[in-house]
Amino acid sequence: MQETILSWSRSRKRMVVMALDAVLALVSMWLAFTLRLDALHWPMGAEWLAYAVAPALALPVFFRLGLYKAIFRYTGVASILATGRAVALYGFALCPLVWLLFHWEGIPRSLIVLQPLLFLILVASSRALGWQWIASRTRLLGTPLLIYGAGIAGAQTAAALSGTHDYALVGFVDDDLQKVGRTINGVKVHAYAETAVVVARYRVTDILLAVPSATRQRRNQIIERLQSLPVRIRSLPGLADLASGRVTVDDFRDLDLDDLLGREPVASRPDFLAGALAGRVVMVTGAGGSIGSELCRQIAREAPSTLLLVDHSEYSLYKIHHELEQWALGGGLGMTLVPVLCSVCNLQRLESICEAHSPQVIYHAAAYKHVPMVESNPGEAVINNVLGTLNLARAALKWGVDSFVLVSTDKAVRPTNVMGATKRIAEQILQSLAACETDPFDERSSSSGKKTRFSMVRFGNVLGSSGSVVPLFRAQIANGGPVTVTDPEVTRYFMTIPEAVQLVLYAGAMARGGDLFVLDMGAPVKIVDLAKRMITLSGRTVRDEFRPTGDIGIAFTGLRAGEKRFEELLIGDNPMPTEHPRIILAREEFVEWPLCSQRVQRLLEAARSGERDAIVDALRTLVPGYMARPAAGRTDTVAQQPEVALARH
Repeated sequence: MQETILSWSRSRKRMVVMALDAVLALVSMWLAFTLRLDALHWPMGAEWLAYAVAPALALPVFFRLGLYKAIFRYTGVASILATGRAVALYGFALCPLVWLLFHWEGIPRSLIVLQPLLFLILVASSRALGWQWIASRTRLLGTPLLIYGAGIAGAQTAAALSGTHDYALVGFVDDDLQKVGRTINGVKVHAYAETAVVVARYRVTDILLAVPSATRQRRNQIIERLQSLPVRIRSLPGLADLASGRVTVDDFRDLDLDDLLGREPVASRPDFLAGALAGRVVMVTGAGGSIGSELCRQIAREAPSTLLLVDHSEYSLYKIHHELEQWALGGGLGMTLVPVLCSVCNLQRLESICEAHSPQVIYHAAAYKHVPMVESNPGEAVINNVLGTLNLARAALKWGVDSFVLVSTDKAVRPTNVMGATKRIAEQILQSLAACETDPFDERSSSSGKKTRFSMVRFGNVLGSSGSVVPLFRAQIANGGPVTVTDPEVTRYFMTIPEAVQLVLYAGAMARGGDLFVLDMGAPVKIVDLAKRMITLSGRTVRDEFRPTGDIGIAFTGLRAGEKRFEELLIGDNPMPTEHPRIILAREEFVEWPLCSQRVQRLLEAARSGERDAIVDALRTLVPGYMARPAAGRTDTVAQQPEVALARH
């Protein structure tokens, strides 16, 4: 029956509601006479005029105030208030009409107050009962869920859910004992101790965390408590969006990356960037990548005069440029955005960019980073990661860039793969150049010339990047598994992209020249534990030897070429603290520039030849800790690169 009524046309529904209101106007008039005369009333004589006036006056007033334009199933407090205003206006209009009828016997004056009050009660009750009747259908057919948090956010979330048939709200959960046992719009608030019982009774599949103002520690506690339940845990947008009424069911999202890590995020310290970027010309290479694009976003918030977005991928560059362009327009900022299609392997192009725009700060995030892909294409990795860094450093020195910050990786520490080795060489190049008193690429340079401050920031894996395991695991869980993990013992250091980028900016601001910064990423995380956490938080169970009937299994595929079980962040044993508790200053050995340049030249020649063994030998010469064991005779076919003279010795 509910389906039939809801399928009616809007005009038909409106006519039914108008007819109902007309009947309620007559009923309220009858009740008013009955209560006033203290006897069951049957109209006689002029009393029929009062019965005729009530619906004839009420329906036009209700229509004029838009009561019949509202969607009946979404009745709420606002609708009840609108009904109250309409009935009040009806009562004021009824007053002079009833006075005119006073000349007729049997029409008491108290009807002016009594009938509108009864009419309001009946109309409001009809709206509320209708809403409850329709909502009961949703509770029967929708996906049952609980809301954790019976505060303002929880109530607003429930209101957002009332307009959908996809979900059925069966209750709230809250730790506040003063709220437990009460109801919100007819939905009971349960104590946490009752959660498992409620989940089992109503077969709840989802729990929404409606605690947007809770601290990270508090959120972690809640998630840990709910993790054992067979439910999918999801989160809400911020309080501002909830309060604005813009939130829909589609805005409920999976837990964010900080929730997966289960630790406190990096605290913001805007004082570290005071004056470091504001009003300056800043260049970001690899601007369209995961790290590069977040660098651009956070740098833009510091109000540079010009932001140069450099990337060799046209689509990636378009995406970040368009995003920042819209953001800048919305914020009324005067920042100039310059998208530049360019490969860092093209020295001439880099120099022309520096000549045209005179960047003062460079963040170098352009690199090939995917370990197995780079392992299969070592020559291209050397050209891009090593020559690209060298070219950008040369351009920075030539055109007087103040600060140059290299985004590095923990895989540069005692590397077992080509990617890590090339990033360690990139670090060594900058360390060597920072130790030079003059520009080694310019015969005319002197010790009095302007010197670029080179610094490097090394950190581990970032969650949510294009190559991160998190998007892969989420896709595999959505497809029913299995979730693939390389090795049961493999561990990685993790940070979210915004956290890592924030610390990169802080480190760059405190650099003095030749600094190798390492980010404190907390305790390493086992990848298999991360996979299990993501499975359970999605409402599924892990299928393993202890639970063979679980929903999703974990398949171990074996370590890929060049991968380690454990990553490190430091080569040496003498780290030093800095002004920021999450940034460490490493002291690691490097060779002087003349010898470094000779070895880099041999490496580039090997990369251009495409001979894998020659590349590996050159890498071992530059990076003593490099422990790769490539198969003999394998080659890497690359396009021949233009010769680049390194420097005078």
